[in-house]
Parts: sequence; structure tokens; C-alpha cells
Amino acid sequence: MKKLKEIRLLLKKHQQKSNDKTALFYKTGAGDYAEHDQFIGVRVPDLRKIAKEFAGLTLAEMQSLIESPINEERLLCLLILVQQYQNAEGQTKDDLYHFYMGNLNYVNNWNLVDASAHLIVGAHLLTADKSVLLALAKSQIMWQRRIAIVATWYFIRSDQLGWTFKIAELLLNDPHDLIHKAIGWMLREAGKRNQEMLIAFLDQYGCQMPRTMLRYAIEKFPEPQRQEYLKRKGESKNCIKRTDS
Repeated sequence: MKKLKEIRLLLKKHQQKSNDKTALFYKTGAGDYAEHDQFIGVRVPDLRKIAKEFAGLTLAEMQSLIESPINEERLLCLLILVQQYQNAEGQTKDDLYHFYMGNLNYVNNWNLVDASAHLIVGAHLLTADKSVLLALAKSQIMWQRRIAIVATWYFIRSDQLGWTFKIAELLLNDPHDLIHKAIGWMLREAGKRNQEMLIAFLDQYGCQMPRTMLRYAIEKFPEPQRQEYLKRKGESKNCIKRTDS
């Protein structure tokens, strides 16, 4: 595959000096959630330029990239996939969506999920049966649960907010901090569109929410309102009353 050789030469050309910050930022240290991942030090702006240059890759060529142990190669594949999906029609869109869904095991770091889930899964399901999101939200694989909630970002942009709150409710008790952050982020985005819906959700579930999730969700609230929700969260008696009511 000549194009893949060209891509890998370009990636090598754009490599930055390695440092310990990458391992800390993406949690690739021993025992971390992305211990498996490898980074070669190519910046996202450079990956986006390469993606535009190689926007015509075949699915077979992209399969080789998505299976790579190198994070930047998987991210490059996803950036190309997003471009192709946005420019495709009909059956080709279906094929690209199914390619993504068939390779979920390789969408296995937060940068990969956040660059693609809403623009492929969310976009594809906007006017379709969304029940696959329920299956993803119940997955034992943390990245698939993150895909489920981040995919709803596309719905939010189209003023369809219900699924964000539905998936957030399903994942309220998720054990992983990365899910807490993603849910809080999506709730915050939904609140920009309809603050009343966000407040109703927070009034019902705010005391149950992990603190990180709550902090992300209320980040744009006026300070007195933020402090009221944090105070309520910190007072167990109030929480019991709120969740029992």
C-alpha cells in the first residue's frame, strides 16, 4: 500500500521530541487506562493537514491505520473517516458508519472518541433508531460508554437534547472518571441550549452525581448557583431528601 508508506513517512517527518507529558496527559503509564497506547509525537494540526492530503484512502487502507498500535495513526484514520462521512451520501455513509462500528475496539482513547463519536455515530443516528446508544452505554468497555454519551453532542447541536439526559441517567453510577467528565461536559453543552432542562436534571440527580460530573455540568452557571449545587451535594441529608422526593 503505497499511500500508507507515504503517510508514515510524513508522520515521521512531523514527529516532535518525545517528553513525559504525553504519558501523563493520555495516561499511558503502567496500570493507567491507556497503558496499551503508543504515541510518536505528531501534533493534531499536522494530523489534520495529512488527513486532507489523503482524504481518498480506501477502507482497506484505513483498516491498516485503525489497527495500528500508534495512537496518531488511529486518530488520522478517524479524521479521514469523518471527512469522508461528511462528504458522502446514501450507501457510502452507511458503509463508513459500519466501518466505524466494526472497529470500536480501536477507538480506545479519549482523544479518539472525542474526535469522532459525535461526527460519525451521532450524525448517523440523528434521524435513525438510536437504541444502539443504549447498548454502548451498557458496554463493559469504558470507551464504548464514552462513545455513547459523546455521540449525543451531535444531537445537542440539532436541539435534540433528550438522549443526552437519557444516557447521562444510565451512566450516573459509572465508576470511571473519564465517563464522569464526558457526561458533565455533555450536560453542560445541553444546558447551553436549554438551561431549564439541565436544572431539572440537576435538581433530580445532582446529589447522586459524582462531584467531577457535577462540576463539569455547572461550569457555566453563575458562581452563587454553582456553589448552591456543590453545597447541596456536600450535605448528605439534603441529598437523601432530594433523591427520595
